[in-house]
Amino acid sequence: MSSDRLIYLPLGGAGEIGMNAYVYGYGPENEERLILVDLGVTFSDMDTSPGVDLIFPDLTWLIENKDRLEAVFITHGHEDHVGAVGHFWEKLGVPVYARAFTAALARHKMTDRGLSEQDVHTVSAWPETTKAGPFNVGFLPVSHSIPESAALVIDTPEGRVIHSGDFKLDENPVVGEPFDPDLWAEVSKDGVKALICDSTNVFSMTPGRSESSVGPEIEKLIVDAPYMVAATTFASNVARVKTLAEAGERAGRSICLMGRAMRRMIEAAIQTGVLNSFPKVVSPEDARAIPRENLMLIVTGSQGERRAATAQLARGKYNGITMKEGDTFLFSSKTIPGNERGVIRIMNQFSEMGVDIVDDAGGLYHVSGHANRPDLETLQDIVKPQMVIPNHGEHRHLRAHAKLSQERGRASIVAVNGTMVDLSGDDPVVCGFVETGRTYLDGAVKIGALDGIVRDRIRMALNGHLVVTVILDEDDEPLGEAWCEIKGLPEQGRSFAPLLDVLEEDLTQFLGRASEKTLSNDDKLEEELRRIARNTCNDEIGKKPEVTVIVSRMS
Repeated sequence: MSSDRLIYLPLGGAGEIGMNAYVYGYGPENEERLILVDLGVTFSDMDTSPGVDLIFPDLTWLIENKDRLEAVFITHGHEDHVGAVGHFWEKLGVPVYARAFTAALARHKMTDRGLSEQDVHTVSAWPETTKAGPFNVGFLPVSHSIPESAALVIDTPEGRVIHSGDFKLDENPVVGEPFDPDLWAEVSKDGVKALICDSTNVFSMTPGRSESSVGPEIEKLIVDAPYMVAATTFASNVARVKTLAEAGERAGRSICLMGRAMRRMIEAAIQTGVLNSFPKVVSPEDARAIPRENLMLIVTGSQGERRAATAQLARGKYNGITMKEGDTFLFSSKTIPGNERGVIRIMNQFSEMGVDIVDDAGGLYHVSGHANRPDLETLQDIVKPQMVIPNHGEHRHLRAHAKLSQERGRASIVAVNGTMVDLSGDDPVVCGFVETGRTYLDGAVKIGALDGIVRDRIRMALNGHLVVTVILDEDDEPLGEAWCEIKGLPEQGRSFAPLLDVLEEDLTQFLGRASEKTLSNDDKLEEELRRIARNTCNDEIGKKPEVTVIVSRMS
């Protein structure tokens, strides 16, 4: 009997939505040859990770085992699937495989980090396959909200595994390949051991709608708008950007794309043949001279990103163009959970300008790129997998998807990040755990989520910061008074005296009565000064700030 096993190990994207990274392995226990599916990012927010630029999955385990890693396969070009490729390639050092459009985006990720784009390899759709150790991997076309998305057909000595990637059952997606149930049935006819499947919309009880259904509604909105129209959507949703542009063109408007990501996506789609045509666009400079009733802007920033075109228009001006009373702004997108506050702030800013805001509350101007519950059931009926492992979702999504699969007679299990699952037998079995977490890109360096840096930043944001400075002579006697500097604290407290004066008086009094033992010991002196400063602040303003103590000694 073989001691080899087939394992599945999510390092990101299972128990959360974002920063996808899934490991498959085959071979003897702890010696499996490995492949990685997707390598994505998620984005920070001011509440939990202030100042952080990007958040990555913790790849420590994979990096420690990189001598066993054969390749990285990218299912599609969304940031949560491809965004970390350039940041981790040097530590992994293996070929990256993707279809043409996704490969073009991945190459940008590499060159942005000063790496060679030659390590990203373009592959064709199924039935072409790529051998990687004990695996043969093919890219099976699916429809999604970005072109050339693919599920992965992973053939192993233990049988065929299908990794769905992000998908929807759209037979008329406007741009990209339609979902082909006959092709999926053909691929699955000889048996599928495991379907590792997108769980994002498991709670949506109606079948998903086609991308083609939003075009007529968008066109009607634009035709009826009296002045300038601006619309935002995900830059990667090339089909939606094309729909918006064509609707604007048919309404007699000139089209202006605003935001680097928007232009980059359209350029990549044209260069790789995903788009055969796109309406003529004008530059922002030329757009300024066009009558407002004849102009349509398509802009980045649908999720409230502060530096994107939408937010800058909401603050007043972007590339010399301003929104005015009577203009229309369309959010042709769904707000990702966690981004609501930023999006609502922008909507209110537009409202204060007199701009008419249209969102997708009525379901007319946006459709999801993910399969709803009936679509998940349909896919299972086509593939007929022996087992279903939910991924790409928060814990509640995974659990609901697992229950759905079990109710339909298929073995299933909830496997969150760090859970190693043995797929070798008739049922999935948890066979180990790997420590996982998050890695932050903070400026130019990567830091661990548990390093304390972001925690300290949050504490300073919540409580303010105080610097205490004292100078002692060679006999350990204070030279003058203590003095303080404050950041992020009120200037006056409960006593109605300046906070700095109260602090400096309390600290100087302490220095006058402190023992020689305390004054001669820097650690003890700093500890006491910090304690007194925090207590004084708590008495005066009801907060205990972060305190930095500087003790200088004259020699």
